[in-house]
Amino acid sequence: MEQINASDLKTILHSKRANLYYLEHCRVLVNGGRVEYVTERAQQQLYWNIPIANTTTVLLGTGTSITQAAVRELAKAGVMLGFCGGGGTPLFAATEFEVEVAWFSPQSEYRPTEYLQHWVRFWFDDALRLEAAKAFQQARLERLRQHWGSSKALKEQGFAPDMAALAACVRDSAAAVAQVPSNTALLTEEARLTKQLYRLAAQATRHGEFTRAKRGESVDAANQFLDHGNYLAYGLGATACWVLGLPHGLAVLHGKTRRGGLVFDVADLVKDALILPQAFASAMKGHTEQEFRHACIEAFARTEALDFMIDTLKAVATSLGLKALGAQASQSENLA
Repeated sequence: MEQINASDLKTILHSKRANLYYLEHCRVLVNGGRVEYVTERAQQQLYWNIPIANTTTVLLGTGTSITQAAVRELAKAGVMLGFCGGGGTPLFAATEFEVEVAWFSPQSEYRPTEYLQHWVRFWFDDALRLEAAKAFQQARLERLRQHWGSSKALKEQGFAPDMAALAACVRDSAAAVAQVPSNTALLTEEARLTKQLYRLAAQATRHGEFTRAKRGESVDAANQFLDHGNYLAYGLGATACWVLGLPHGLAVLHGKTRRGGLVFDVADLVKDALILPQAFASAMKGHTEQEFRHACIEAFARTEALDFMIDTLKAVATSLGLKALGAQASQSENLA
């Protein structure tokens, strides 16, 4: 049998990998050279293989443990590892670590630096950073408009939103985003739009009145699914940033100093389009968390969500990095 080198495990591009794992109440270890997770059922131990060469992210929820050997193999394959709280289960007492996601990036110093150089050129300029945040929001709105209106999977589950109302929301929000003078105003507009989308999704699934609960306080299925699905989106967001060599702290919208803020920025590109409608559709259908998770991961793959995140990051980094470079060159000429 031909020997496969550890370095060969990175040959599948992250944007083309098919798997994203969220695990609870299991152990992750290396068994016979393979990374597996072990569950217990009726005094039996069941071993399940994780195809790490075709995996983007492994999220470890409550009741999990992982061996050093497994972490080493995941890092060799370039798999992003995240520790997080339960998938929407109520947390009555928790530390910030349990509610947030703690990321462990594969230690590779051979990632590209091109996009990082572009990113830092504009990131310290408040006006350009706001421009980047606006670009993210416009991309998010376009993705939302496309998916809600064309998703065959959502239609089959009975998700039937008022498309005229959605088009008006997207149009009004796009106009507002273009005019906002600050990050604070942009965050306010984001919150206003999300509130409208919750209402449209609730109407589309005949959910009734809906109020978004704080993390860890979810009591209804839709809120629990939203919490759970967001973790999955954060996994893709963290992977996109890592692939391009962008530190998670260089956010453009979610605070200049918030831990992992860029991950939230990038995840927001697809959360409204993919996670939000699926959460309400799954709540209406009475899905289990496993069924909901499977539907989300299928939607990520079908819509090439990771490709979209990476392409958006590259476009924003390149255009604003070059703009900042041009401004610097012009300023130098004026000084000369």
